[in-house]
Amino acid sequence: MSGPLIAPSVLSADFGRLHDEVVAVTEAGADWIHVDVMDGQFVPPITIGPVVVRAIRAATSLPLDVHLMVKEPEPLLQEFRNAGAASITVHVEACADVAATLRAVRATGAKVGLSLNPPTPLERVRPFLGLIDVLLVMSVNPGWGGQPIVPGSIERVAAARKMRADSGEKFLIEIDGGIKAGNAPQAVAAGAEVLVAGSAVYGTKDYAGAIRALRG
Repeated sequence: MSGPLIAPSVLSADFGRLHDEVVAVTEAGADWIHVDVMDGQFVPPITIGPVVVRAIRAATSLPLDVHLMVKEPEPLLQEFRNAGAASITVHVEACADVAATLRAVRATGAKVGLSLNPPTPLERVRPFLGLIDVLLVMSVNPGWGGQPIVPGSIERVAAARKMRADSGEKFLIEIDGGIKAGNAPQAVAAGAEVLVAGSAVYGTKDYAGAIRALRG
């Protein structure tokens, strides 16, 4: 399949119909399902835990891209892996020992993701590029869906691509926040290979059409 991988974020789904919403985007051509886990500490909202991840796992065969926006994630990693996470992404800002946490993710058998918020210098992740499968560039300040993209985010993706080239490491670059059909081509041109999209998919009546538009 050509084009970027599309990972609809269930944060924007109708939680009263979550099983059906996950089935719908699976049938509409999504590549991954992005699951935003928030603890009310690292970010203000509280969203979901492993029980809901397990329910999502039962609704789809697609990889679950579990994004832990939580403080001190290490004690939770195995539980989310057991619930069905194919990849687990942690935040560079949230870990006391980033390298140790990334190795702990790897030890669960999940793919390893590392994320950083818009205000965080990209240089913060450079020491850890050899430990990850995915670098998730946040293009909004995390916590709520439907926000507009933070200016400069596309340029950060391009800088991340250059950092990857300079490092010689191999990992996917993912972007999350404010991605729509109108700015997806710029994100992909800059180097994004995975597009997380919440309201851009779940805010439409035609999920398949929205996914095709994002893919380009």
